[in-house]
Amino acid sequence: MKWPLIPVLLVTPVFAQTMSTPPIAAPLVASTMKYDGAPGDYIARDFRFGSGETLPELKLHYLTLGQPHRNAAGHVDNAVLLLHGTGGDAHTLFAPQFSSVLFGPGQPLDITKFYLIFPDDIGHGVSARPSDGLHMRFPHYDYDDMVRSQHQMLLEALHVDHLRLILGTSMGCMQSFVWGETYPGFADALMPLACNAIPLAGRNRMTRYMAIENIERDPAWKNGEYTAEPVEGLRGANEMLLIMGSAPLQMQKLYPTRAEAEAYVDKYLDRTVAATDANNLVYYMDASRNYDPSKNLAKITVPVMWVNSADDFINPPELDIAQKQVKDMPRAHFIVVPISDATRGHGTHTQAAVWKEYLVQLLQESEPKH
Repeated sequence: MKWPLIPVLLVTPVFAQTMSTPPIAAPLVASTMKYDGAPGDYIARDFRFGSGETLPELKLHYLTLGQPHRNAAGHVDNAVLLLHGTGGDAHTLFAPQFSSVLFGPGQPLDITKFYLIFPDDIGHGVSARPSDGLHMRFPHYDYDDMVRSQHQMLLEALHVDHLRLILGTSMGCMQSFVWGETYPGFADALMPLACNAIPLAGRNRMTRYMAIENIERDPAWKNGEYTAEPVEGLRGANEMLLIMGSAPLQMQKLYPTRAEAEAYVDKYLDRTVAATDANNLVYYMDASRNYDPSKNLAKITVPVMWVNSADDFINPPELDIAQKQVKDMPRAHFIVVPISDATRGHGTHTQAAVWKEYLVQLLQESEPKH
């Protein structure tokens, strides 16, 4: 079966034609196989956050797929770090539209060849988080803390001192840039999906700020010491997140009548409000507050495949940010995937069939010489 060719905006530091333009496939599930990662926990002792706050024990949970392979020197040489988005966890990237397209036999991240590592970030999943009891007394973490804790976990828990690839979605996309600057050369390649590499301002910060404000202005909030979740605040915050993450084309196509659109909103809010802790949301929405890799992008000298989608409400291409910043990294490529039936707005980062061939190209380009 041939997929129709769709033009893609591709920007590289030198010439756009230095890479071929692969076909864009519809987000079909390649197989029905389900993946269950092997769980693990790491305790970072006396972890000091960038704010100066400390925790005597910082728990980090993670999942792994595949087995580590050690080279002649005894170092793991097939590890891939996969980073989830804001409010997600390690299981997010086990969704079939991601895992079934990437992890199976002969696929780009075939688990018979690669050792895949999925952390629950600080404040997410079952890693240490405000809802565990400290509430608003939990240290105010940021992306630098998250990346530093991931690095420490890799070294001390998994004995991984080098990565074949870091692939990050949304928040994980931003963390990919932090990784590249903070630990240059630790990974052979970076694949940031759905983000920009500048401080979060403009509409991006506005929406996050409004989501936080919805919660903190709810009378039931009680500065995080609520006895029952501040439901009205959570509802307003999740309404904001629905708009941020959705794609107009898909929303119009799937919910073409007023009744269908309203029913979808009601079901979405019932589900997300029930599954969201207000303290956790306030923290993870604010963790991006001091993110700014823009001044040190030149430190990232490994191959980078940076992919955004044209229908991303959070990182719209008309901002013309990534198209310029990609030139600050000597081996980086930037791609804007055009709007199609295959894209899902900001959530295109998890529709692996849309950008899988770019991952294949990145792995080929970054293949270690030895």
